[in-house]
Amino acid sequence: MPAEHANSGSSISAVWLVVIAVALWSTGGLFIKFTSLDAVSVNFGRALFAAITVALFTFRKGLRLSWFTIIASLLYAATLSSFVYANKNTTAANAIFLQYTAPVYILIAAPFVLKERFRPKDLITVVLCLGGMSLFFLEPGASTELAPDPFSGNIAGLVSGVCFGLYFVTLRHPHSLERNPALSVFYGNVIIVIAMLPLLVLHPPEVSGIDLGAVAYLGVFQIGVAYILFTNGLAKGVRSLDASIIGFIEPLLNPVWVLLFLGERPSRWALVGGAVILSGVLLHTFLMQRRRRRVMSGE
Repeated sequence: MPAEHANSGSSISAVWLVVIAVALWSTGGLFIKFTSLDAVSVNFGRALFAAITVALFTFRKGLRLSWFTIIASLLYAATLSSFVYANKNTTAANAIFLQYTAPVYILIAAPFVLKERFRPKDLITVVLCLGGMSLFFLEPGASTELAPDPFSGNIAGLVSGVCFGLYFVTLRHPHSLERNPALSVFYGNVIIVIAMLPLLVLHPPEVSGIDLGAVAYLGVFQIGVAYILFTNGLAKGVRSLDASIIGFIEPLLNPVWVLLFLGERPSRWALVGGAVILSGVLLHTFLMQRRRRRVMSGE
C-alpha cells in the first residue's frame, strides 16, 4: 500500500475517533434528564465514574499536582457542575447553547492571561454570542417536569460557559502545555466528588438500577471514554480546526436526543439564539484559521 494511502486511512480513522467522542458528549443532556436523581447526585456519580476512567487511562503519565493544575481543575469542576444543574432545570438546548458562549470569555480573557491581541474580528464573535445569549431570556419558558426552573437553569448555563471559556484559557497557558492535559480532567472530577459527598450524606438519594446505569454511562462513556477518544484523535493527526468544526455536532445533537427520547421541545427563541451563537463561533473559527494560514505563508 502506498504511504500516502496509508496516511490517508490513518487520518480518516483519527477523525472518526473525534466524531465518536463528540457524539458521546452530545448525549449528556439526555442522560442527565433521563435519571430521576437530582443535580447533586448526578454530579457526584458522574464525576466518580469519570475520575476512575480517566485515572486508568492516564496514571502512567503521572498525576503530579501544581498550582496551575488546581486552578484548571477548579474551573473544569465548575463547568461540569453548572452544566448538570442547568440541564436539570432548563431545557437541554438552552444548557448546551449557553455553554457554547465560551469563546466570548476566551476572547475577553486571552489578552490579559495569554497576552494575545484582541482584534476587531473578535468583536464580531463577541457581539453575535452576546446577542444570541440575550434571546434565551426573552422567553425563558414555562416550568415543566423536565425543566422545572428555566431562569435559574439558564443562569447556570451561562456560568458553565464562563467557566468553560476560562478553562480553555488555562489549557492554552504555557504552564499547562508543559503538563499532562488529563490532569485537570481527573482532578476536576475528584474535586466534584469531594464537594458533593457531604451533601449526599445529609440527603442520601434513593438510587434505582436505571439511575445507576445512567450515571455510570455519563461518567464512563460521556466523559471518560469520550475524552480518551478525542485526545487520541488529536494525537493521531486531526487538525485543531477540524476538531473544532466536528465539535459543533455536540450542540446540534444534544437537544435532538432529548426531543426524540423524552419529548422536550426547545423554545423558538432558544433555537434562534443557539443558531446565532453557533454561527458566531463557527465564523470565528474560520477567520482564525485563515489568519494562521496567511501568517504561515508570509502574506
